[in-house]
Order: sequence, then C-alpha cells, then structure tokens
Amino acid sequence: MGAEGHTGRDTGQRSELRFTVLGPVRAWRGESALQTGSPQQRALLAALLLRGGRTATAEELIDGLWGEEPPEQAKATLRTYASRIRKALAPDSDLLVSESGGYATRTHAYGAVLDVDVATTLANDAEKCAAAGDRCRARELYDAALSQWDGEPLAHLPGPYAETQRARLVEWRLGLQEHRLDLDLQVGCHAEAVSELTALTAAHPLRERLRELLMLALYRSGRQAEALAVYADTRRLLAEELGVDPRPELAELQRRILDADAGLALASAKSARTDTEDAVRPAQLPATVADFTGRTDFVAELSEQLAAAEGTVMAVSAVAGIGGVGKTTLAVHVAHAAARHFPDGQLYVDLQGAGRSVAEPEAVLGAFLRALGTPDTSIPDGVEERAAMYRSRLAGRRVLTLLDNARDAAQVRPLLPGTAGCAALVTSRARMVDLAGAHLVDLDVMSPDEALTLFTRIVGEERVATERQAARDVVAACGFLPLALRIAAARLAARRTWTVSILASKLADERRRLDELQAGDQAVKATFELGYSQLDAEQARAFRLLGLAEGPDLSLHAAAAMLDRDPERAEDLLESLVDTSLLESAAPGRYRFHDLVRLYARTCAERDESPPSERDAALARLLDFYLATATAVYRLDRPGERMVDHLEDTGVQRGLAFTELAAATSWLFTESGCFLACARQLAAGPTLRRAVDLLLVTSDLAEAGVNIRQYELVASELQNAAHELGDAHAEARARAVLALICLTTGSFERADQEASRAGLLGQAAGDPISYSYALNDRSIAANYLGRHAEAEEYVTQALVTFRETGNRPSEASALCNLSRARMALGRTTSAIELAHQGVAIYADMGLTLRLANGRYTLGVALVNSGRVAEGLGQLNEALAIFHESRQSLWEGVTHFRIAEAHLADRRPAQCAAHAEQALALHGIGGEWRRGTVLLCLGKALDSLGQSDRARACWREALAIFERHGSVEAADVRELLAPSVAA
Repeated sequence: MGAEGHTGRDTGQRSELRFTVLGPVRAWRGESALQTGSPQQRALLAALLLRGGRTATAEELIDGLWGEEPPEQAKATLRTYASRIRKALAPDSDLLVSESGGYATRTHAYGAVLDVDVATTLANDAEKCAAAGDRCRARELYDAALSQWDGEPLAHLPGPYAETQRARLVEWRLGLQEHRLDLDLQVGCHAEAVSELTALTAAHPLRERLRELLMLALYRSGRQAEALAVYADTRRLLAEELGVDPRPELAELQRRILDADAGLALASAKSARTDTEDAVRPAQLPATVADFTGRTDFVAELSEQLAAAEGTVMAVSAVAGIGGVGKTTLAVHVAHAAARHFPDGQLYVDLQGAGRSVAEPEAVLGAFLRALGTPDTSIPDGVEERAAMYRSRLAGRRVLTLLDNARDAAQVRPLLPGTAGCAALVTSRARMVDLAGAHLVDLDVMSPDEALTLFTRIVGEERVATERQAARDVVAACGFLPLALRIAAARLAARRTWTVSILASKLADERRRLDELQAGDQAVKATFELGYSQLDAEQARAFRLLGLAEGPDLSLHAAAAMLDRDPERAEDLLESLVDTSLLESAAPGRYRFHDLVRLYARTCAERDESPPSERDAALARLLDFYLATATAVYRLDRPGERMVDHLEDTGVQRGLAFTELAAATSWLFTESGCFLACARQLAAGPTLRRAVDLLLVTSDLAEAGVNIRQYELVASELQNAAHELGDAHAEARARAVLALICLTTGSFERADQEASRAGLLGQAAGDPISYSYALNDRSIAANYLGRHAEAEEYVTQALVTFRETGNRPSEASALCNLSRARMALGRTTSAIELAHQGVAIYADMGLTLRLANGRYTLGVALVNSGRVAEGLGQLNEALAIFHESRQSLWEGVTHFRIAEAHLADRRPAQCAAHAEQALALHGIGGEWRRGTVLLCLGKALDSLGQSDRARACWREALAIFERHGSVEAADVRELLAPSVAA
C-alpha cells in the first residue's frame, strides 16, 4: 500500500521519523538511530529524499549511484537496497514506494522531517522578514537554517548524484552565510562579523562577495587600511589565478573607502552594492492568455523552482514537450505570476529553435544588453565577451529570463544569468538533459477534464452544455493537445451554424483529422512538421515506420524488429526521438506516440517512405517478431505440444528467447494488447495466416480472461477476412480460436457452432490442428449443454488424432475431457481413472499449468464419487497453481468446485466463503457460470439460516438461466417455490 493509504493512520502511536542529508545521511525514529546501511544504500536513500517526493526512474538512480560504470545487476542491486531501506524503516516501510519502474519517498504523507526541508523553510521565512524590514528576526532565522548543517553534506557518499548535490548544498550554505553576514552589517554587528568573514574568505578566496563584505566590515570597524589591503589582495589573486580584474562593485567599494564616503557608515539595505535605483528594468514578457486552464501541478512545481532564486542559487527550469502542448503558454503564465519576485526585470526571447533560422546567442545577448540599458557602443563583439558583460550587468540584481522555444542546451548556456537571485525558464521540444543543474519538466497533454474546460471557455457554456458527449468526443479526437483544442474550438466559435456534433463528426475521420485541425495561421500538422524537419534520415525513417503500428505502445525489441535494427541501435534512435518530444517513453523500454503525432507519422510514411513496400515489410517484421516470441513462450509452457509444428513458417527468427516460464508469461500478459492490435491490422493478404496463428498460439491468454473482448473482436475479423479470401485453412483456425473464447465466456451453443465449422473446414483443408482441437472443444461444449454422450463421442475422436500425431499434452487434455463426460454419464470409476491418466502425462512432461487442469478434473471426479477429502486435496493444489499462473478464470472455477464439495460435505460456511471468491473472479467467465455459482451460494446461505440472501441469489440465478435456456432454471424454480407460494 502506498503512502496515500496511510494518510489516516494514528501517528500518535509512533515516534517522529527524521532524516538528515546536511551532513552524514542518517535516520532516526524519535531518539533511536536507524540503520541506513552501506554508503551506496545511503546514497540511494539520499537521492530519493532530495527529490521531494518526485519519482526517480531506475535508470536515473543507476546513473546517479554508479555513473558510467554500473554493476551488471544494477537494477537487482537497486531493488535490494530499496528492500533493505524499507526493512530499516519498518513499521513505516511504505514511506518508500515503487512507481512506474522507479522509486519515490513520501516523507510528507508520513509526517517525516528532512533537514533540507527545515532549512529551506527557515531560509524562506528569513527572506520574507528581511524584505519586511525585520532584520533581527531574519538573522535569527538564517542562523537557525545554518544550524541544520552538521559538517559536509552527504558525507562520504559515492556516485555522481551525491557529488553534484554535495556541491549544490555547500554552495547553498555559503549563500545563506552571505545573507546572514550582510544582515550583520546592516544592524551594526560589523566587528563581530570580521572573524567569520576572514575565515570564509580564506576558505573561498575567489568569492568576491565575501571579500566585499569583509572590506565593508573592516572599514566600519575603523580598519580602513586592512579593508584596502583586502582589495589589493583580491586584485592580485584574481589576476594570478584567472587573469581578470575584480568586478565593478568591488572596485566601486574601494573607491568609496578611499574617499571615506559617508554613505558607507550607514547600515543600508543595499550594503556595499552600487545603487541601482535608476537602472533599466526590462518588462519583456508576452501577454498571458486570459483563458489559461488547469496545469495546477506544473504551475506549482515551476513556481517552487523560481522561488528558489530568492535564495543563493541561480534557478534554471527547462520545460519540454511536443509541439502544441502549451509550453510557452505555461511558461509565460508562470513567469507573470513570479514577476514580483524579480523586481529588477524580466527578459524574453523566442529562440526559434523549432524553425530553420535559429536565433544566434550573440544576437540575443546584444538585445538583452540593450534592454538592460547598455549603449550599443559599449556592447562588445563575440559570444563570450557579451555573455560575460551580460552576467556582470545582472550581478546583484533579481532578473527572470524566459528563453522560449530553444533548439538545444548549447544555444541556452550563454544566455543563462550567472548570479544568485536570478532565474531562467527555458522551453524546448528537446529535453535539456545536458543542461547542468536544470530542473527538467516534461509537459504532457491536458487531462480530459482540463481539456473540456478549455474547450468550453472558448466555445461557450451554452453550446457545450446541450452536447456534452459530443464535446468530449471532440477533445478526445484532439488528443487533449492544447493547440489542437484551441484550433478546434476557434473553428467552432467562428461558425455559429455548426453544432458541436458536426465538429465531432469531422474530427472522427482519422484520415482527415489533421487537415481539419487548422485555423488561420495555426495548424497542428505544421507544428509537427517543424520537429520532423529537424530529424536526420535514420531518425525520420524510424519516426515514419514506428507510427504505422496500431498497438497502444511498442517495446524496444518490437520496435527493433520493425526497424530491422539491432536493439542497441534501435534504442539510440528511439531515445533520440524521445528527446525531441516526437515520441514518448511510456516506461523503461516502452515507447508510444501521441495520437495526433501518430497520424502525422503515418502521413509522412505515405508521403516519404520509399519504396512504399517498406511500410508493409516493417509491419510484417513486427508480426513475425510477435509470432516467433509467442511461439517460444508456448514451447516453454507446453513442451511436447505438436501444434507449434504446424504454424506458419516466417523463415526469419526475430523473436525473444526465454529460459524461465515466469518471464515468458509476463511478456505474454504485457504484450497482449500490442500483438492483438498487430494481428488485427494485418488481417489481409500474405500475413493473414500468420496473424491467425498468433491468436492460436496465444489463446491461453484468452482462456485466462486477458483482453477477452479484444481477442473475440480480432478473431472475428480474421475469420471474416479468411472467409472472403476463401482461405479454409485460416478460417478454420480463426473459428477454433472463437470456439475457445465462447467456451471461456460461457456461450456454449455458439462455441459448439464455431467448433463444428472449424472441424469441417480444417478437415477439408487438411489441417490436423483445427480439426482435432475443434473435436475437443465440441466435447467441452456438449458437456456443458448436457449432451454427455455426444461429448464422449467427440473427445474420443480427438483422442485418436492426438495419439496418432504423438501430441501427448493434447492427449492428456482429451483424457480429462473424456473423464468429465464419463462422470456425467455415471461411470465414476472410469472417470477417475481417466483423470489419473491425464495427471500422469502432465506430471511426466513437467507441464505445471496443465497439471493444474488435470488435478482440477481429478478433484471434481473424486468429489462426485464421494471421496470428498481426496478431491479437495486435488482441487486445492490446482487452485494454488492457477493463482500463481494468473489464470483468474480457472481460479474462480476451482473456487466454485471447492464450494460445491463443502456443500456436499455439509460445511455451508466454507461453501459460502469459496462461492463468494468465485463470484469475485467470475466476471470474465460469462453469465452462465455466474448463475451456477449463485445457485450454490444460495444453498449455502439457506443452510446458514440466511434465507433472504439465499432467495436473492436464486432469483438472480433464475434470470440468468432463463435468458440462456439452461436446464438449471427448473431446479431454481423448485427452490424458490416455497417463497413464491408465500
């Protein structure tokens, strides 16, 4: 359970958790120190604590802990460290949570205290007091903030992240000391400040602000000669070490000391800084939009980062996202809200990074310097000289710079202020991963509610109120992308005769959607074109081809197959597309397109891919990858099963290989939506049979209830396509899949029809797979329909075929189905013996999941023969395997059989408990199965004296059985007869 689950816990029963990073990384509960483990384990804890609750991906943590040389099992080591930290934090172990393949700490939800947070709060309060003129209180608060340090921050921790953060925290502490010492001088404590300043300047000899304060403290203490000596020493040191002169403010202070300026004797708020009352204060921010909507979390996050500039750091935030996602709108809104924190001005530039003519840093710096009041004759040539002057002009001032639409970090670096108190806000389509110290924000599309709100504000509440669903269809068609929403809303607002439904119908056609999303000089397609035009040839090819896939996302290996590249090269390509915001990283190793970007990628593929056959080839490679991998999973799960010998041969081995069944099964569950979409997309031409075989070889998933409706839809479309092409082989197999799905959902009449047709087609096409599987499935359907003699006949024929082909796993399945038919016909001894034979084959071949099916059959047979204890033993073993294998349908069915056994053995309470669990798991098993469980549960409740609940169960079961024309309806009517009569 995550931290959210603990917000209501009784914290009064536990001592407060405390963490420190401003010194050695340590943890306490009350007065008791907790074991935080090895240095690298503490480095992981510190990395998570310093993120303030934000999730860190495994890759980010690995980079932060080990840099370029991580251990081979880095992710496993991370999991071990996380597990040990949770153990150390018990009973508050859920403070560390796993999210989206990464980790985060929820210190605030647990009331835990972190020294960095305490210091930040105190420093912010100190700033407010100083601004309000309460200097004494501000000094006290700065001292309290500084008292949080206990030596070197993150002491003795390894790794690049700890090194970077250590430097940041050391710099922050030094800045806090400078603020406190400045206040010391303002309230007349200059003599006391001299000793501390002397020590600090010795430790940081190149820090001019400290020397400036020391000069002023010495001068006010009557030590003018020593103050001038500090200046002389500073000038010498800077010349020797850096080849530069002291900054203008320091030189000005020396002049004023030489002149015995009376103003220096006053503890003014500006201390020794040059008076800037007459300085130019630029106000270049573009106007914010009046209908700015939502983005609450992003506004808060960026505002918090800008507020950090009030301390001693130069805050930089970089917002990245696809074109049209609203980066500029968000940045301008946040900048306006934060403008009061930057009284010395706000600078703005459109760097035109998405266009062909990118703004040159040298020209931008010239414009900034002019905006800051620098005459043209004083502006030097060259980027470096202008950047140095720019930073000098900003020194000691509080200015916000908004760098909009940047191409890359190289374009941005010269434009960053270099002094504490200033801040920069950058927007770009590229993620500024190489912009040192920047706080990175990935801006996603709007939430559905935010998107609907924005659309309504532009169109008007009256027009939307009467067509709320159509409005939701419009914002969904726009992919919740702000630019698309604004264009669609603007078109509707300009056409008073249109209804929202008319606009929704226009956007419903994917082939025309991008053309519809343009108004005036704004067009979604043009926005995407800017990003696409900047890709190199290999990136552009990857963008085009990957956009062809219909699935919800793509794994790295699936993408590599599509692109016909090795995984390492494919990953480089995909990550480069992520960095340009044309592709999203759904999770580590998984990628997806925004819906509109996917449509644009397909447009590019149709326009630019040469030869056009490469589009079909890429999709065929994707299908081959899924089929080859699914076949490998099937072989691992069912060794000896001969069906794989009859699958379509692609001639190319592109699939993944697995050594562990758990990993193979996990792949199957994870990829089901993707490979079903691929099979549906390729339900024509030369790929049809391979698409059908993909469904056939993954049909165990359908039996488990995973994506069952999508399976049915895809199987039906493949069957129709095969029928239209006259391909009896493909149609037979597609109908065999449909038969299995119908059995799973409880549609037994249709299952029998589909299996019957599959058998006839398979026999005509000479396909032993569809023919023999159809007979087996007809047997199962006949058993459920009460036609037990037919069931015995069908499965006996199937058994002959399986034995002739040496298909032992299917032979065992047929033996179990024959056991059920014999049991229904009253031949109990034979049923038990057949079930034993099936179990023996499964056990001999090591087929764990199939063994569960065998034990289930044996358990049912034993219970029905009166050997309840033995039967329950078999059923419980089957239940454990089904649960571990995530076979929810079979888990539910087994709970039902266990419930029946307890009812037969007169244990109604145990029966009711298992029946309730069966109902919870039977949602995927079809309505008829739910009716049988309700009938059983009602009997148990009636025995327990809960007659009202029992009758409610029976009434629901009766309605189900009557809808299905089931023979059980008569039994239920008899049970309800007394209540009806009453």
